[in-house]
Amino acid sequence: MLDLYHHSESVCAQKVRLVLAEKDIEWNSLYINLEKGEQRTAEFNKINPKGVVPVLRHKGRLITESTVICEYLEETFPETPLMPADNYLRARKRLWTKAVDEGLHFPSTFLISFIVAFRHMNLSHVRTPEQIEEHLNKVSNPKLRKMHEQVLTNGMQSPLFAEAIATFDTVLENMQQTLKEYRWLAGDEFSLADIALAPYVHRLHDLKMLMMCEKRPAILDWYARLKSRPSWQTAIIDWNDQKYLDGMHSYGEKSQQVIEKIWRNLDQT
Repeated sequence: MLDLYHHSESVCAQKVRLVLAEKDIEWNSLYINLEKGEQRTAEFNKINPKGVVPVLRHKGRLITESTVICEYLEETFPETPLMPADNYLRARKRLWTKAVDEGLHFPSTFLISFIVAFRHMNLSHVRTPEQIEEHLNKVSNPKLRKMHEQVLTNGMQSPLFAEAIATFDTVLENMQQTLKEYRWLAGDEFSLADIALAPYVHRLHDLKMLMMCEKRPAILDWYARLKSRPSWQTAIIDWNDQKYLDGMHSYGEKSQQVIEKIWRNLDQT
């Protein structure tokens, strides 16, 4: 039996749960409550010093980083393959996961999610300069500390926010062009490439930002096909935290006009 340390709405955990569901692998849930800061406890830091989910334990050994975990599962449980058989298409798959790991996930998704919703949901008590300073003193990573400072003081007015939206827009356009040619991102078969991007488009949905796909029908069709797969129910819907989703939906709606203006202005820069 595999153990998975995860959280319901973590995009990285969603990737791993999708692989487990597609391969019909039994696993044991070890839920980490991010809202309560369980990822920052000394106990969890022994499991993953980075303090992030997911973490997979298999035969007593720990594997971190969602892309690595997904490939580990693919190689360890080759039944129901999620890698293309053709080497060229395998390379295409790796380009998609590389795009996620080299900017789409962090800082872009982190910034957008945090600025639009999570700062209101989890840090509503951090408002005054003194409270912001107290919070920043708890963030040990200098790069992350600077980002927290930007989003807490400037919010959607931060230039980092516009950069994050631009990064997302570039990836979406690449997806649209690929999906006009192929049924799935790495060819005509569903693969780890689709699993890698699925939670990020879904996060746009949860933050009421799918207007970024309104003129990208191939992505919307791909997204609809993803949601029709049995694995979507098992890996995503069954783990929904309604309170968390309600927060993202609510703050996404409140931010929608500002976000849309920033996004549409990208064409003019």
